[in-house]
Amino acid sequence: MDILNGKYQIEGIDVLKLSQQFGAPLYVYNAHKIAAQYDLIKKAFCGSKTIIKYACKALTNINILKLLKSKGSGLDAVSIQEVIIGLKAGFNPDEIIFTPNSVSFNELVEATELGVQINIDNISMLEQFGHKYGSEKPCCIRINPHILAGGHSIIQTGHIDSKFGISIHQLRHVIRVIKKYNINVNGLHMHTGSDILDANVFIRGMEVMFDVAMEFKSLDFIDFGSGFKVAYKPNDITTDIIDLGKKVTERFNEFCKAYGKELTLCFEPGKFLVSESGILLVNVNLIKYTTSTVFAGVDSGQNHLIRPMLYDAHHEILNISNPDGTPRIYSVVGYICETDTFGWDRQINEIHEGDTLAILNAGAYGFMMSSNYNSRLKPAEVLIYNGEAHLIRKRETIQDLLSNQVELDIIL
Repeated sequence: MDILNGKYQIEGIDVLKLSQQFGAPLYVYNAHKIAAQYDLIKKAFCGSKTIIKYACKALTNINILKLLKSKGSGLDAVSIQEVIIGLKAGFNPDEIIFTPNSVSFNELVEATELGVQINIDNISMLEQFGHKYGSEKPCCIRINPHILAGGHSIIQTGHIDSKFGISIHQLRHVIRVIKKYNINVNGLHMHTGSDILDANVFIRGMEVMFDVAMEFKSLDFIDFGSGFKVAYKPNDITTDIIDLGKKVTERFNEFCKAYGKELTLCFEPGKFLVSESGILLVNVNLIKYTTSTVFAGVDSGQNHLIRPMLYDAHHEILNISNPDGTPRIYSVVGYICETDTFGWDRQINEIHEGDTLAILNAGAYGFMMSSNYNSRLKPAEVLIYNGEAHLIRKRETIQDLLSNQVELDIIL
């Protein structure tokens, strides 16, 4: 968002008017920002044959998928439902990689029959896949390299106790299974977690994967996941994507020469592409003074944006109703019957009841992790595209909340 003529705007559109037009709470996404992030990552990794597969669990609205499809992106899906939505959005099956964990084999079979790239992360599933398909259908194998990325422990996926991936220490057994069933392994995959800052940490994970890759003679690609960090506060440390891209592509090209074949380098950014594009607009219900804190209570909560409570994530909060106001200290809290805090002791331009606040960096894992807790309704979504605001998801109604409930005649 930018302040122009005393008003917060996105691509020339008055943000405060969006909350008035579509109501609040309201998720708003900037298509131009998503496209710019995609272009940036493509530029960073232009030194090799690279495919970007958007990790759609970050934001799976079909219009966001169509936008990234139009940019040339592939798709990373972690559920059969995401696969189906991706196909409906126009992705070809071979543009989708399916990387589930702890799912039934039936779900894997369904995805295989749809023609998407299968990525297997445990030996049991690999054996079942081999028994059913042999060499008929290719698969990728997800390796756990036992390397930690940055960030909160919940988003660490490469450590030794992680449920994700097959341990590198089980490689010998994996190879035995592959030989027994003549499995066609066409790719390798790793994802160590989010908030990667150091290119050298990423390179270490690559070296592990290169050692593993030498055990497989028919690879087409190696997928290094993602985890690139975006800024959540002013002057925040972020992944230097250009530096990372230069170092990664140079080392990848060296490996391809040693391997004897040009492989495709794949990444699966989610948060990097959509996080900074999104804001959550909320209205202030009340200002409450206690002996130690001034609370700004809003018409939303962890049911709409759970990241602050789940990950202790920081999201900047702006008072878009009072862009020139005097900054004061507030704790912004939600209307859920829990300790439900968006931000403690934040310096925000003076807030009055009825003002509209914007919670920034809400494009990734915002709406997607929302719930109906306290029987609250999910918000609407709007996309700023080609200079216009488009409604891309209707606000839930009480009828939606009740539609799947089966009412009984109960008499005590």
